[in-house]
Amino acid sequence: MHTAIRKAGERGAANFGWLDSRHSFSFGQYYDPEHMGFGPLRVINEDRVAPGGGFPTHPHRDMEIISYVLDGALAHKDSTGVGSIVRAGDVQRMSAGTGVRHSEYNASDHSPVHFLQIWIVPEREGLVPGYEQKRFGAEEKRGRLRLIASRDGREGSLTIHRDVDVYATMLAGGESVSHDVAPGRAAWVQIARGALAVNGVQLEAGDGIAVSDADDLRLEGRGEAEALVFDMAMDGLAM
Repeated sequence: MHTAIRKAGERGAANFGWLDSRHSFSFGQYYDPEHMGFGPLRVINEDRVAPGGGFPTHPHRDMEIISYVLDGALAHKDSTGVGSIVRAGDVQRMSAGTGVRHSEYNASDHSPVHFLQIWIVPEREGLVPGYEQKRFGAEEKRGRLRLIASRDGREGSLTIHRDVDVYATMLAGGESVSHDVAPGRAAWVQIARGALAVNGVQLEAGDGIAVSDADDLRLEGRGEAEALVFDMAMDGLAM
C-alpha cells in the first residue's frame, strides 16, 4: 500500500474577505507542480463564503463540477436558465461540457455558507452541459459509505461522466466503515470535518490522503467526523 498525505495547513489559500478558500490542488493563482491533482480528480476547494458574497458569472467548460454543501445554502444560476438553492446535505453536479456561464452566491444575508467544490476531468470533451441535484441526509451517511456520485448513477447517486465513485460518510467516535478497492483503482479520502483514521493514519479536518496499491480502506471515527471517499480508475494517475 502506498499513501500520500495532504495536510490541511499545507494547502493553497486565498482570502478575499467575502471568500476564504483552501486548495488541495493547484488552482487559480496558487500553483504547486507537486499537487496538480490525483488521477481524474483535479480540484478540491474548501470554500467559506460570507453572507451576501459570491462568485459572479464566470465560464466553465469540459469539467464535472460537484458542490457538496456542509453548512448554509448556495444559490446557483447559469446561462441555460437553470437556478437552484443547494442547501446543507444537498449535492449538485454540473457538467460544463461545451461551455456554461454561471454564478454562485451565498443564499443568506446573515449566515456563511461552507462547501466543498470538486472538479473531475470528464472522460471526453464536448459533452452537452447538464445539471443534477440530490439530497443525501445525515441518516443516509451515518455509520456507512453512501454512494453520492458514480459513472452509472447507481443506487440513486448523481451521474458523472468519469469512472469515479464518490462516497460520503459520517462517523462518530468508535464507528468504522470499510471499502474494497478493486485492482487497478486507487482512492482519495478528504476529511470534511472532525477527525478520523484511514488505514491507521490519523487525519484532521481539511486533510486528504491518496491511497494506491491497497485492497481496502478502513475509516475509523475519532469523534464526530464527515468525509468523502473517491474511488477511481488509475488512468493518468498523478499526485
